[in-house]
Amino acid sequence: MQAGLRMTMPTLAVLRAFLSDPLCERYGLELCELADLPSGTLYPILARLEQVGWVESRWEEPEAHVAGGRPRRRYYRVTTDGAQQAREAIARAYRARRQRVPGWVAGPAGGLP
Repeated sequence: MQAGLRMTMPTLAVLRAFLSDPLCERYGLELCELADLPSGTLYPILARLEQVGWVESRWEEPEAHVAGGRPRRRYYRVTTDGAQQAREAIARAYRARRQRVPGWVAGPAGGLP
């Protein structure tokens, strides 16, 4: 585990949300819904994951949010290393609870995130 990164249940929920489709970029509200967390819990977790390099982010182009008539979104994506680290962290959490590690934790075939 990365130094300074606590594997709390909310953090594990965010990691599971990313691993549900590791190649997909997700914005904050979408992650709140997937992880079933309020924004006040989600955003500090995203900041910590980004700080340790498990997640990267980008702001959407202004044309997209202006055309949609909504605020600008920040998109987050799990990194390749982050996906691997997340799988290992989730597996450790399951083992610590003496639960069977789900098959999806192993990741997709072919070496993609």
